[in-house]
Amino acid sequence: MNQKLEIIKQNVIKCTKCNLSKTRTNSVPGKGNFHSNVIFVGEAPGKNEDKNGEPFIGIAGKKLSIALEEAGISREEVYITNIVKCRPPKNRVPTTIERETCKDYLKQEIAIIKPKIICILGNTAFNSILGGSEITKFRGKLVRKEEQLYFLTIHPAATIYNQELITVLKKDIVKLFNLITELKNNKKVKIDIDYTP
Repeated sequence: MNQKLEIIKQNVIKCTKCNLSKTRTNSVPGKGNFHSNVIFVGEAPGKNEDKNGEPFIGIAGKKLSIALEEAGISREEVYITNIVKCRPPKNRVPTTIERETCKDYLKQEIAIIKPKIICILGNTAFNSILGGSEITKFRGKLVRKEEQLYFLTIHPAATIYNQELITVLKKDIVKLFNLITELKNNKKVKIDIDYTP
């Protein structure tokens, strides 16, 4: 475990900066390999995550694991976190204030891990990180902003209600790791959307 990440983890566990700290069972710090080339960023913890203090361990997490396996990647190889580290009541979308309050934790995680690509899972993360919306229109695309690369895909939870989307998620994750391989080999990758002036 990286010492700096351990400090963030402890800060997240103790955090009382917003009202979600009053309704949570456990806060849910990011988890995974701090040498990872990719950070997966979801919306917020759900019921299982809140109970166990671990990200993406419910049904959505299983869907993500399936998609990773398809790409020949194990969960242990990647780092997974959320925009908001505590479960919003009844799984509602986190408010702008909650997202803003929690933003620094994600910034710190990114600064320590320095991933080649940040994989944005779903609309809330897309909106929080890049100000975007309509993830289904932009999924599968590689975005550059301030020298950081982002890859957009649907939230694994979306595949629970629409079985056809699991194919979409699997395809995107395979593409993501192909891009990472190219970057590791210092090959040029095609940027679909460039926010860098």
